[in-house]
Amino acid sequence: MFKLRFPASALSQWAARNTDSGYLPFQNVIGPTVAARGHMERQEFLAMCEWKSPRTKSRCARNSANLIEEVTSVALSARSEELRIHSLTALCGVGWPTASVFLHFCSKARYPILDFRALWSLSIDKPPVYTFEFWWAYTVFCRALADRHSLTMRELDKALWKYSEQKQSTA
Repeated sequence: MFKLRFPASALSQWAARNTDSGYLPFQNVIGPTVAARGHMERQEFLAMCEWKSPRTKSRCARNSANLIEEVTSVALSARSEELRIHSLTALCGVGWPTASVFLHFCSKARYPILDFRALWSLSIDKPPVYTFEFWWAYTVFCRALADRHSLTMRELDKALWKYSEQKQSTA
């Protein structure tokens, strides 16, 4: 289902070309803090939502601090991958892509960010209606790809995103 549009040997080079640093607070401070605590606080939730999808800011703001804490606690402690991702989408304004950002930065396990750019770089021209089966196949594929090329999930995400940004409009 997924096929890299460029040679895998170039993944590190594409990751290095992605110089965006807007994710650093999530990678270096918020994500590790949330992972250690076991749940998100409202301001952390709102910051990640806005980073992933600014247009959902007002809908995400409808979630109470208690609901955010409870839902993210369930997601981060769930043994079931299906419960992990689905619980996050119960929050107002949170779709599959935003839920994947929470897992990418806050989970102790490795998760890719679900994004139309990353999917395009993996030969998915039009993102499908997201299902657990699709998301899990994407997660497994990305983990294996990152492992084969000694990349972190963050490096892989940066490479896939940058390749699409540079090539998608001209392809």
